Amino acid sequence: MLVVDDNRVIRQLIRVNLELEGFEVVTAADGAECLDVVHQVRPDVITLDVVMPRLDGIRTAARLRADPMTSHLPVAIISACTRYEVETGIAAGVDAFLAKPFEPAELVRVVRQLMRREGPPSLDGRHEVGRAGSTPRSARG
Repeated sequence: MLVVDDNRVIRQLIRVNLELEGFEVVTAADGAECLDVVHQVRPDVITLDVVMPRLDGIRTAARLRADPMTSHLPVAIISACTRYEVETGIAAGVDAFLAKPFEPAELVRVVRQLMRREGPPSLDGRHEVGRAGSTPRSARG
């Protein structure tokens, strides 16, 4: 797992919750650092905050998708998940969204689903968002 958030407390909160479930977690403070370490770490899943210095989460996701070495990696946005963030995230290739504040159990569920790729995790238990270019499941019925 690669957890990317500029807020140290949030980074540690996500890290601890995932480590308690047996995940190995590496952290980065922003998108630029994420792009520096992703090839060394080779994570199974990447979580990104949206608002970060140097390189935000949406642009980071787009760069991850553009790189053949990382284009296949599941990416989740953990942020306020405004309509704008979700729409631009989908366009950038984000696989899942988790709204802050989140329940630790929901974080673990989203990460596990991304690792298994058993269908798109939900935003908050009510809306499901698929990979870029697909229609959200809730919009299909």
